[in-house]
Amino acid sequence: MAGLIPLEEAISTLFQSLPKVEEIESSPLVECAGRVLAEDFIAPMSVPPHTNSAMDGFALRSKDLKISAVLSISQRIIAGSVGAMLREGEAARIFTGALLPEGADCVVMQENCIVSSNKVEILETVNSGENLRLAGEDIKSGSTLLKSGVRLTPQDLGLVASVGQSCLDIKRRLRVALLTTGNELIQPGKELKPGQIYNSNFYALAALLKDMGCEIVQSGIVADSLEKTKNTLEQVAPKVDCIITTGGVSVGEEDHVKDAVEANGHLDLWKLAIKPGKPFASGKIKGKQFFGLPGNPVSAFVTFLLLVKPCLLSMLGSNNVLVKGQAVKALFSSSSLSERQEYLRVSFQCDKKGVPYIERCENQSSGVGSSLAIADGLAVVPPHRKVVQGDYLEYISFSELLR
Repeated sequence: MAGLIPLEEAISTLFQSLPKVEEIESSPLVECAGRVLAEDFIAPMSVPPHTNSAMDGFALRSKDLKISAVLSISQRIIAGSVGAMLREGEAARIFTGALLPEGADCVVMQENCIVSSNKVEILETVNSGENLRLAGEDIKSGSTLLKSGVRLTPQDLGLVASVGQSCLDIKRRLRVALLTTGNELIQPGKELKPGQIYNSNFYALAALLKDMGCEIVQSGIVADSLEKTKNTLEQVAPKVDCIITTGGVSVGEEDHVKDAVEANGHLDLWKLAIKPGKPFASGKIKGKQFFGLPGNPVSAFVTFLLLVKPCLLSMLGSNNVLVKGQAVKALFSSSSLSERQEYLRVSFQCDKKGVPYIERCENQSSGVGSSLAIADGLAVVPPHRKVVQGDYLEYISFSELLR
């Protein structure tokens, strides 16, 4: 395995030399999901802004109940309205979310009340502060709601909207060139001739990039020619932040990507100690980040998730970009002793007692793209390790890798 780079070492090397995107843009909340927050977001107000009722019932002064359990109903307060000051011996009919009237200090739920005409009898004693949502209970004005570098989720956007903010400062979109190499490739929709295959890698990777908020500036199929590959990389580099290719990074006579990159820049690493994904390459082309993925669909997909995606997010200043798995029992065995760390496609299930387990997909060939649609995630098998049924392996779900 001489010359092959372990995944952890490759990630460490990559993170040390990634160019960073510094430009910031202001964007409406509805367009911010999945984008990276550029600056800490400080709450401009408290939530709730005022103390309000936590339920339907009656607002009152708790001290009045020491005198009488029967109070006069002075008003009716619905959510969105403002009631009058509550006086001694009075109660206000109030509904969930309605502003607590001045003078009141608690709410009694309607189930513990008997209403007769304009009077209400309180059946259970309530204490000051009961059944209220206090001002600032959820969010305090001036508190840090979100840290810079967070990749914004729908929950985050709801949080920002709750304090009245309609826009956020986020890192601009990464501009990416996505190029596939190979004379045999044609686009779906065209007639397939002998010796040709459809370009599936582009569509899988383009979807992954768009889910991350990237802008695909240039794409296309590059013929298996050193000169054409060199010219394409040279022309596209000034337009983008990152160039991603699939295929052509191995050692075959028609694999020209490695030489083309070195003609326009340099490689930081080449060949990983992982399976699938060994012929992965990374470097710089005229100062722009380059990732060369293998051509087999499983290898391209897996190396993108394990290496490229974390790197792209890191370029945007995102934090917590690496996904950690969980230990899950394997219901399969494997006697092969690979020198490389394996990432097996597996399905995730639970037995009758609710205990989770993983089962290996039948065909683990890196060319079997259908296995990616069947699998729920990847099971990690360290180098030189046999798997015995019942062993616990690190399981990384696609739901985590894709989010």
